[in-house]
Amino acid sequence: YQRRVRDTTRNEAKKMATTTLQSLDTQHQDMIHDAQLDYYGRRLATCSSDRTIKIFEVGDDEQAAQQPSAILTGHQGPVWEVAWLHPKFGNVLASCSYDRKVLIWKEEAPNQWQIVFTYAEHELSVNSLDWAPHTAGCRLACASSDGRVSVVSHASGTDGGAAAWRAESFSAHEIGVNCVSWAPADIAGAGSAGDALRLASGGCDNLIKVWKFDAANNKWLCEHELAMHSDWVRDVAWAPRVGKERTLASCSQDGTVVIWTQRADEVWYPRVLPKFNDVVWRVSWSLTGGILAVSGGDNTVSLWREDTDGSWAVLSTVDDGATTAAQ
Repeated sequence: YQRRVRDTTRNEAKKMATTTLQSLDTQHQDMIHDAQLDYYGRRLATCSSDRTIKIFEVGDDEQAAQQPSAILTGHQGPVWEVAWLHPKFGNVLASCSYDRKVLIWKEEAPNQWQIVFTYAEHELSVNSLDWAPHTAGCRLACASSDGRVSVVSHASGTDGGAAAWRAESFSAHEIGVNCVSWAPADIAGAGSAGDALRLASGGCDNLIKVWKFDAANNKWLCEHELAMHSDWVRDVAWAPRVGKERTLASCSQDGTVVIWTQRADEVWYPRVLPKFNDVVWRVSWSLTGGILAVSGGDNTVSLWREDTDGSWAVLSTVDDGATTAAQ
């Protein structure tokens, strides 16, 4: 299996080309479920059903990148997702697994990774995790099939040991939670008290829920329930904030992707992309929020952009062997 790291560059207003920067064989022994670049784009973390996490140095030396700089073992089941913490907190990686655990890893010495915290309070598989914006502190949201979302946080000013970590959880989706995403800093709030923290979750009840932290009562409140999908919500992702609008993308087992926009009236307005041929597993925004990448069960990734009239158009489609640009 080859994991390709791609760079997308806009050539024309209606044309997008995709260039393979680097190709590597991860040598995982089973299916790869996630691959995430770190903040600087120099390291790639992959995770697999073979229960391992691998770290690759994806710099200019392509030959050196063919071998992992570290292999992390600690889970007893398939590892679904990995997430890098902002580098202001050090070289830290989180992982979640079917084994019901969340592991937080820290690089204590070059290429020497240690588990600094294990969260094992969920009753079923932990399916998704996401770090909060660094301005909101060291906080990790975790979504589980037991229907709960946990927020694991690190107390500042401590020695960094296991005692420095604490967690809280709340019931989010009765049948199970498949995905979770923190709102950007200017939406989630940057205050240390967490007075405006927000996150979104997607569940097996076909709903997306937007949550806000009520600092006065120290609990999470559901602000909005968004219903448009007819099957399990597989992923949800906030777009970087541009102007006064808030934008959220969601995808589903039903083959649909919905772009949700919240305007000044606080109402969320949906716009559905043309239906895909298979389940849609993941959605991901570009750093500026102008382009949405959609990954489907048909092994393709398509790139979408909003036109001036508010409609969404595909820029290009990438499969394992070729790129097709929109005309």
